[in-house]
Amino acid sequence: MAVSLTTSNFGRLPDGRPVKQHVLANTRGVRVTLLDYGATLAAVETPDRDGRVADITHGYDDLEGWLGNQSYFGAMVGRFANRIAAGAFSLEGKLHRLATNNSPAGLPCHLHGGVAGFDKKLWSSRPLEKPAARGVGFAYLSPDGEEAYPGNLSVEIDCWLDEKNELTIAFRATTDQTTIVNLTNHAYWNLTGDPRQPIAEHALRLEADKVLAVNAGLIPTGEQMPAAGTPFDFTQPREIGRRIDEDDPLLKFGNGYDHCWVLRGANGLRPVAWVREPKSGRTLELLTDQPGLQLYTGNFLDGTARGKGGEYYQFRTAFCLEPQRFPDAPNHPGFAPATLRPGETYEHRMAYRFSVT
Repeated sequence: MAVSLTTSNFGRLPDGRPVKQHVLANTRGVRVTLLDYGATLAAVETPDRDGRVADITHGYDDLEGWLGNQSYFGAMVGRFANRIAAGAFSLEGKLHRLATNNSPAGLPCHLHGGVAGFDKKLWSSRPLEKPAARGVGFAYLSPDGEEAYPGNLSVEIDCWLDEKNELTIAFRATTDQTTIVNLTNHAYWNLTGDPRQPIAEHALRLEADKVLAVNAGLIPTGEQMPAAGTPFDFTQPREIGRRIDEDDPLLKFGNGYDHCWVLRGANGLRPVAWVREPKSGRTLELLTDQPGLQLYTGNFLDGTARGKGGEYYQFRTAFCLEPQRFPDAPNHPGFAPATLRPGETYEHRMAYRFSVT
């Protein structure tokens, strides 16, 4: 087996439970580090065009840092990724009220599963192996009423690395009561390998010609807005920073890009995003089977988060690509549903492909 897996102790939670670290490495210089805490994607190291290997994600060096992770660096977020307006939704005639842990423009909403979402849970883990890849499987049982969500939700996340420099993440969930589910990964990327560098010159292309319009609280209005002729048009490769500061109301709401694009094509696994950093030559390709893709450009990084190597992460020094169901989907009948019922299985498959050009 060309891909190796090394597991070691990473520390203990305040209640004494141990946390393990898992490192997947292939023979082409790609190393992926995962933690039991939050099923976190803690690091991704890849070579540039000259063979120099660097970590291309934001995060922390030790468990203490991850325990204070307020920016969702590397997080597997749930039960519901992104925002729910006013932290409320109705399901089968019953109103459910969730924590409002985010307030863009002073408008409270529920964000990324609440005060203690899946990113703040200790997951069980096990090694995975198949002919061309190795991986780590994570599992967590979210009890009925956790963060005010209905139903006991059983969640599994399998992360695989292969020799083709592809990192695959497969989410599965089942429930014993009707509930809502929307899971994704929230890695912060900077393909320069230098966390001090802005990501403005990263060139981005998206398989999307519509974006969800939002209000000042970054909640979708329900309109799918054509991207052509606007700063949201990435149908051809364009630097992330080229139009990010234009006088556009949607950009003003997010202080940059923090919006969900409507992806083209059916919901099968397909390539939807390409990012290239010109100096290093590193390229990231994203595949997903979801209908939406949230692009976030680190607009709320402000130099207060002290991360790997003691670096303080500054404004727009990373971007996130978060495939998912649409934000606030439970409150929009016209959106792809995020409802999961007993006897059904929620599935989401996504993959990152790393290369150099």
